[in-house]
Amino acid sequence: MSLLNQIDAGVLNVGYVENGPADGPAVLLLHGWPYDIHAFDEVTPALAAAGHRVVVPHLRGYGTTRFLREDAVRNGEPAALGRDAIDLMDALGIQSAIVAGFDWGARTAAVLAALWPERVTGLVPVSGYLIGSQASGAAPLPPAAEQLWWYQFYFATERGRAGYAANTRDFAKLIWHTASPKWQFDDATFERSAASLDNPDHVDVVIHNYRWRLGLAEGEAEYAELEARLAAAPVIAVPTITLEGDVNGAPHPDPSAYASKFSGPYEHRTIGGGVGHNLPQEAPDAFVQAIIDVAEGAL
Repeated sequence: MSLLNQIDAGVLNVGYVENGPADGPAVLLLHGWPYDIHAFDEVTPALAAAGHRVVVPHLRGYGTTRFLREDAVRNGEPAALGRDAIDLMDALGIQSAIVAGFDWGARTAAVLAALWPERVTGLVPVSGYLIGSQASGAAPLPPAAEQLWWYQFYFATERGRAGYAANTRDFAKLIWHTASPKWQFDDATFERSAASLDNPDHVDVVIHNYRWRLGLAEGEAEYAELEARLAAAPVIAVPTITLEGDVNGAPHPDPSAYASKFSGPYEHRTIGGGVGHNLPQEAPDAFVQAIIDVAEGAL
């Protein structure tokens, strides 16, 4: 991974790495929870070697990213994360980019493509269309599906907040194992990413994110119009390849459930070989190829 940089962007001072030619077509890579930028350690140099300008930021609440104001709301709602990405692109002088990611990063990438399509030349989200709303989050699921979201309900309690704060790394490691049951990561790989969870805003942002989804926490007024647009489940028109690991242990929709949400050139690929939730780190070649194929219009 390249040298870590810092830049003021919107409400944040963002920690990010950049690789590849400054005048190359841009690719913005977005990580999820509870992971960090090291999920793209193999992806970034491969894309840079293919001529892309690759930018990989720490999301709010991760790594060296910090809020510029102490009194800022440690907000984890989807529109806020989307606005962060646009603010970063503005700060770096990036007019448009292919946006790709997994988990929270896949959701944020889809938010960008839905709300700011003029800024997104292509989309590669793991697990497809993850845009939701508080109203959709309030709808009950079948018991087996609800069980997969156990941590969301845990985080809804003050015991859950305290438990996550006291056991962040153990919690993250459990999620890594359950979300990617066949991924044999070693301690060094885990610790390299787990250090990013020591961010002083991490627990607040994570708890807010999951409580907001259940309607248990308010968002900020400045994002209300964006959230209203997302609540309508807008169709995404930019060229898209959705990816899924064949043994993803995290909650995720079936690809058939979201194919109709993409109206532009579109393809879905399921990656075999025991690939779980953290697809960029578990199957970097497949992730890179999807981005290159979107860039080259090979859909």
